[in-house]
Amino acid sequence: MTTSTRGASAPAVLVLEDGRTFRGRAYGAVGETFGEAVFSTGMTGYQETLTDPSYHRQVVVMTAPHVGNTGVNDEDPESQRIWVSGYVVRDPARTPSNWRSRRSLDEELTAQGVVGISGIDTRALTRHLRERGAMRVGIFSGEALGDEAALLARVRAVPQMKGADLSGEVATAEAYVVPAIGTRKFTVAAIDLGIKGMTPYRMAERGIEVHVLPATATVEDVYAVGPDGVFFSNGPGDPATADHPVSLMRAVLERSTPLFGICFGNQILGRALGFGTYKLKYGHRGINQPVQDRTTGKVEITAHNHGFAVDAPLDAPSDTPYGRAEVSHVCLNDNVVEGLRLLDRPAFSVQYHPEAAAGPHDAAYLFDRFVSLMEGQRA
Repeated sequence: MTTSTRGASAPAVLVLEDGRTFRGRAYGAVGETFGEAVFSTGMTGYQETLTDPSYHRQVVVMTAPHVGNTGVNDEDPESQRIWVSGYVVRDPARTPSNWRSRRSLDEELTAQGVVGISGIDTRALTRHLRERGAMRVGIFSGEALGDEAALLARVRAVPQMKGADLSGEVATAEAYVVPAIGTRKFTVAAIDLGIKGMTPYRMAERGIEVHVLPATATVEDVYAVGPDGVFFSNGPGDPATADHPVSLMRAVLERSTPLFGICFGNQILGRALGFGTYKLKYGHRGINQPVQDRTTGKVEITAHNHGFAVDAPLDAPSDTPYGRAEVSHVCLNDNVVEGLRLLDRPAFSVQYHPEAAAGPHDAAYLFDRFVSLMEGQRA
């Protein structure tokens, strides 16, 4: 990514790898950027989306037409920076209006060097991605504009998301601790594959002291903190490349330590159990995805951000090296696996984001389920 100064009036062009282009105006920084074009269906929560490390190397298209109404504050970021590689909106707010706002979204994108485009038909672009699938894209503005054939060639030279090993690029380099709120009841080792800030906070609310460890953590690192449970976080990239986290999770399963994974962590559990993973046509992204918890029959509206999924049978439990496993949650839009549960060991995972940042609180019970596993193991 190369960027220059802010220039809302500068012309810009979005070029998809299949040759389709959209012309608009620069939004945020002026320059050029590349990534995988994906769309997010959330009408709110853009600040959490932008700062979610799972969006690393992705250009996010917002399906909601009006974006930026509430500006940017200093309380809602899920990490220390914006991770999306580009941002696409139809109608950016001219002036933010919210008592917590500190600056406009345009100003924040510019300050962090994020190249975006506005004023395009995001509905047409979303329909195109739904029909053709997520694909590589480039956004160009200012001096980066040029011959479209040359721009297209540059887009097609960008590495694809399939086969990308990215979690190490977004994870913490040093371990740190999020202390329990109130009395410490449990200790959890959390493997950071791209963790969102709200996730350890949700555990801390339940009396858990969370030791956040780098993606490169070893089994010895994990058990050095004396964990009552182990957590594997969300993160970007292709789970087929995540051989080290898979090996680490298998070591945890061998010890029957209570285990909880979300998003990328769900895919890691799938691989650890012997299931395959595959790339979805256009993925699930937004805060309005319906998922059924098959253990209770309850339907939850959930927050998603994933382009890969686990290939596991929906109709019956499967035999794995760690006992029987079943699909615990399923997406009601397309029957994609949204959760796994071991029946003979204390381990489960979900594909979505129960920390509700951004998103509804329907799935908060999953943190309580993790606590129950640790209580059962202690008893």
